[in-house]
Amino acid sequence: MIESKESFSFQPSLIGGNLSIRPLYREDFDSLFTCASDKKIWAGHPHSDRYQKPVFEKWFETAIDSKATIVVINNNTNEIIGSSRFYWLDTIPDDISIGFTFLACQYWGGQTNFELKTLMLNYAFNFFDTVWFHIAPSNIRSQKATQKIGCTFSHEEMLKISTKDELWYCYRMEKASWLTIINSKNND
Repeated sequence: MIESKESFSFQPSLIGGNLSIRPLYREDFDSLFTCASDKKIWAGHPHSDRYQKPVFEKWFETAIDSKATIVVINNNTNEIIGSSRFYWLDTIPDDISIGFTFLACQYWGGQTNFELKTLMLNYAFNFFDTVWFHIAPSNIRSQKATQKIGCTFSHEEMLKISTKDELWYCYRMEKASWLTIINSKNND
């Protein structure tokens, strides 16, 4: 059963096996910048200079102002290891989107992204039937990571997701598809 979209929280606090997510707070700046200051995180990203403190400060203010950004916490160390965000687009008002995600490099290639997206998708599918991911054409690593969790490429579209209209690759996950993925993982 789908809950009312009006009760959806853009900044839920959720606990998984290895990760937790919670709202981004202003006092998280130093910990999140420590994570984000690795130049490799932003290679291939449209904002490849975001590892620089002045650039990251601008991003951080936008993230705080969004009231939708969450931080990702390693449950074993209690360290912030990245962030993500839920967001709405006027062009798809009945769906929700996930994006603005980054993780510290040491968490790439394993189960961390899948666990993060599992927390976020499981929560989102209580309210929505479709979740979108919008990825810059130059961001090959994020495209591969999105496909790896089972999202399907839908189309390209000019969208204003941050400050200006840009071309985005649009991936989608349907609730029924996600339940099939999760059930198959649970049966492995």
